Amino acid sequence: MERNFIRGVRLNELPPAGSYLHGLPVVRSLAAMGTLPLTRPVTFLVGENGTGKSTLLEAVALAAGFNAEGGSRNFQFSTAHTESELYRYITLIKSDYPRDGYFLRAESFYNTASYLDELNRQDGGALSSYGGVSLHQQSHGESFLSLVTNRFGGEGLYLLDEPEAALSPSRQLSLLVAIHELTAKHSQFLIATHSPILMAYPGAEVLELSGAGIHSVDYRETDHYQLTRRFLEDPERMLHYLLEEA
Repeated sequence: MERNFIRGVRLNELPPAGSYLHGLPVVRSLAAMGTLPLTRPVTFLVGENGTGKSTLLEAVALAAGFNAEGGSRNFQFSTAHTESELYRYITLIKSDYPRDGYFLRAESFYNTASYLDELNRQDGGALSSYGGVSLHQQSHGESFLSLVTNRFGGEGLYLLDEPEAALSPSRQLSLLVAIHELTAKHSQFLIATHSPILMAYPGAEVLELSGAGIHSVDYRETDHYQLTRRFLEDPERMLHYLLEEA
């Protein structure tokens, strides 16, 4: 049975005029929509840099009680206060409370791993649910997958911000397998990504963010897929065009 712990994201009011958030495309789109529905167990947020994918995901994470730099709800650390204030302007439409949950953020994963090591030095058991090995003692990609396969237990809300940043194409396929196993255990994923491999997950909803709004699309319609396909079909031609133009 499918279970969505968060059914939608509602913008309560626009941030103040003149603020960074006020003019952000995703915020303007939320204002026009009122509520962004989340109807599938796996939802991808895609779009060009600057459209607000990670900002929206961060706001959902903070509104759901997660630490701004990543981790579970009981992670309490901060190395720099760089989070936006968008979470103060939204309401999550919830249907149930997840048994498990995690906010995996590629850009601050090092800080999360360091905090986990510090917890382990204090009580000696903090790494037990992470495979028993420090995430710093593994490659970046291995630590990402170790986290997902060991720490994510199911019946959970999992928010992933550009997880492909550390993963080779083959490891991205491994992540898809892990996502599939966890959705079978009644989990929900919200993932901001640029990866055409990840967004191909069967049955997922792909929400494309742009200046024109937020629209549900087939992953084959995304610029990510189309550009990658054109490049792989004829890389020499595209490189010739790009370098000649340069």
